[in-house]
Order: sequence, then C-alpha cells, then structure tokens
Amino acid sequence: MESSGVDSKNKPRHHPLTPPRVLRGVLCLIVLVLTAFILLVYFGFWTAVVLRFFSVRYSRTATAFFFGIWIALWPFLFEIINKTKVVFSGDSVPAKERVLLIANHRTEVDWMYLWDLALRKGREGYIKYILKSSLMKLPVFGWVFHIMEFIPVERKWEADESTMRQMLLTFNDPQDPLWLAVFPEGTDFTEQKCIRSQKYASEHGLPVLKNVLLPKTKGFYACLESLKGSLDAVYDITIGYRHRCPTFLDNAFGVDPSEVHIHVRRVPLSDMPTSEDQVASWLMDTFSLKDQMLSEFYSKGHFPHEGIEGGLFTMKCVVNIVLVMILTGTFAAIGSQPSMAKGEEPICGITPDDLMTCKPAVVGPTGQPPSAACCMALSNPKANLPCLCTFKSSPWIKFLGINPDLATKLPVNCKIDPSFHC
Repeated sequence: MESSGVDSKNKPRHHPLTPPRVLRGVLCLIVLVLTAFILLVYFGFWTAVVLRFFSVRYSRTATAFFFGIWIALWPFLFEIINKTKVVFSGDSVPAKERVLLIANHRTEVDWMYLWDLALRKGREGYIKYILKSSLMKLPVFGWVFHIMEFIPVERKWEADESTMRQMLLTFNDPQDPLWLAVFPEGTDFTEQKCIRSQKYASEHGLPVLKNVLLPKTKGFYACLESLKGSLDAVYDITIGYRHRCPTFLDNAFGVDPSEVHIHVRRVPLSDMPTSEDQVASWLMDTFSLKDQMLSEFYSKGHFPHEGIEGGLFTMKCVVNIVLVMILTGTFAAIGSQPSMAKGEEPICGITPDDLMTCKPAVVGPTGQPPSAACCMALSNPKANLPCLCTFKSSPWIKFLGINPDLATKLPVNCKIDPSFHC
C-alpha cells in the first residue's frame, strides 16, 4: 500500500516525542478535561434541559455558546501551541449556511480538524457529528457529545436507522444553525480495511479505490432526505496529512502531523440528486473523485486552489481562553462553597433526590414497578407532571439512561392520573 502514496503511520514522526512535549500535552489534556467537566456541571444541565423547557432554539444557542468556547480550545492547541499548519483549499464557503458535511476518514482525529474550519466560520458550537456510540460513553468528553446532540451509531443500519431518523427530525428548524458531519466510510482507513474494500468492489462491479474505502450510502441518504427542506448545501471535504498520519496522542503531544490539508467542495442542495439510487451513485462518484485527489495530493503535497482561509486570529483565541478560564474558575470556586453543593434545586416542583427514587422504574426496556417513595414524590401537590413531559426529547434523558416511554407512564402506574399522557 505504501506505493499508493498513502501517508503511513510507520513513517518517522515530524517532531520527536520529548519529555517536554509529553508534559505539555498532558497539561493541555488536563485543562481540556477539567474545563469540560466544570462547564458540564454548571452550564450543561441548565442550557440543555431547563432552558429547553422554554425554547429549543434558545437552549441550542446557549449550549453552542458555552461548549463552542470549549471546542475552540482544540484548534488553538493544534495550530498555535503545536504549530500544525492547516491549509484550506477549494471553494470558499459562506459563514451562515445550514449544511451537511461528508469527509473521508483517514484516521481517528479527522473529525477534530473539522473544528478548525467551523471555528473560522463561527460554527464551532453548532457542528454535530454522526459517530460510533462507544465515543459517547467516554468520561467527560462523551458527556459533552450528548449535550451537543451528536448522533450515536452502532454502524449497523438495522440498529441505527430508527435512532438516526428520530434525531434528524429534531434538526429540521431552518432557524437553528447546523453543521452535520458524516463520515460515509463508517470507519477509519487502514491497509487491511482497504484490501477488504477493494475485494468487495471487484466482486460487485464497483470502483476499486486506493486511498479511501467504499462509502456506505444509507446513512447519508437518510440525512439528506430528512434535512433537505432546511439545508443550503452539502460540503464535500477531503482531508490529507503531511507527512505522517496522526493519532490522538500525536495531536495532544504535538509530534504529528506537520500539515493538515482540507479541501472543500460546496454543492448547492439544488444540485443534489433526490432518489436513493441517484444519491448512492453520486456518493460513489464523489469518493472516486476523492481517491483521485488524494493520489495527486500524495504525489504533489497539496490540493488545488489553496489559500481560501487564513490562519487563526491569535488574539481572538487568547480572549476565548481567558473567557473559559474565568467562567470555569469562577464557578469552580462558587461550587466549592458548602451552600452551593447541596443540589436541591427543584425540577418541575420535585427535588432531584425525590426524582432519583423513580429511576429504577424508568431504566432498561421494562423497568421495575415504581416504588412507594417515587409515587409519593409524583403525587406531591407541588409536582408539575406536564412540565416533566418537556424533557422527553432532552439529550440528558439518554445520557442518564432513562427510557422516556417508561417515564411518561409513571403517573398511570402510580395511579395518580389514569388518563395522563405526554
């Protein structure tokens, strides 16, 4: 496979892995984890749950602000601290479009470099990904992904279709900014996966590709079909690395890559096909074009039409970092006070402790019969049961492992209101 020009993980590192780089990388990761955790604790619940009761749009705007400033720390790490050169080429795209992005999946960190483009367009808080469900289970980072409404998939269409379509329907408001990123290959590129993909292509009369895997079309078509009434365009993104393909730790420690090249092709929605077969054919042709572009990239070292975006504005990044530090530092200090650590703020007239008595009855496919304590909490005159219904589509529900169908049946199962429904 090396002869194809594909950047190899076996090539020498751009920078040696020295103790200072390890220390700097570890410190940066600690800062990223701690700031994410504090933002989750003090802002995540209020922006993603409480504010959503009043307005989904305002909830998403507030979530995009608080977690967008955190996401902006990553391009600062990549480009300013690690001095990775990020080069954009192709079409210059407008700042305020609702778009579906597709990209090749060369390595485990491709999706993080899309933040560099989103930051330049002011969309770092509004970019969402369709990503494997295991990443949603990561401590802290996975919780952020839930708050930002990333779509988890098992990479099996039979298991994913229902969840994906249900979440896509919540993104249909044209007034809500949206960048939805999809990696149609379904997994990152390796030589072994490429050989299997080429074998499948040969057996089924499909293009034999050297630098990308055959794309899976059903998920992309579902996104396009569900959102076609509110999208402006599809962004076809092709990513190439020089001189070595990076891992997550390569990024964190600043040893690779030396350069990231991102080519953007804007396709207006009016130019996209509509039927499933036509969309599948378009996607296959697009990945054949990506394969040719990457072959040229590996031989020439660049994509055509470079220079469509400038570098990061360092002062803006510094202001962003100061804002994150002030917010997280202030609320960490406030949270250390005993009077602020009780967590007894009522939710719809019910304290969190009382709500937790109902959790065994609303987890899993069937749940347990509601306890007497749970039914007593729900029958409290201060309890606002219709208010609780507003949280049915909240990302926190899935994050806490709650089955919303079971939760909405609690008033009936507790014999509080036999006719109750959300």
